[in-house]
Amino acid sequence: QVQLVESGGGLVQPGGSLRLSCTASTTILNIYGMRWYRQAPGRKREWVASIDSSGGLDYVPSVKGRFRLSRDNAANTVHLQMNNLKPEDTAVYYCKASDVDGDYWGQGTQVTVSS
Repeated sequence: QVQLVESGGGLVQPGGSLRLSCTASTTILNIYGMRWYRQAPGRKREWVASIDSSGGLDYVPSVKGRFRLSRDNAANTVHLQMNNLKPEDTAVYYCKASDVDGDYWGQGTQVTVSS
């Protein structure tokens, strides 16, 4: 069982930046996929970004060029650097990890982009 804890959310003005972190309770070297999702009020949860075990990256088109995903294996953590934030990025952001035993979700962290 992998436990995930997200942090780094908050209130930021449009154009601002935030860095979200997702820390796993076990080594992420055994986790073959770590992903960020987000869910805005009244909307379905959507995938935002992925990093695989070899460091391969993928992003939803709406965040490409603005968001950057990285992993710190020593700290069992992945980071989502979010730049040039827009009001439409407002959502609860969730981290998801997958290993041979299944999928695991964090509790979510709120990101609000507003002036």
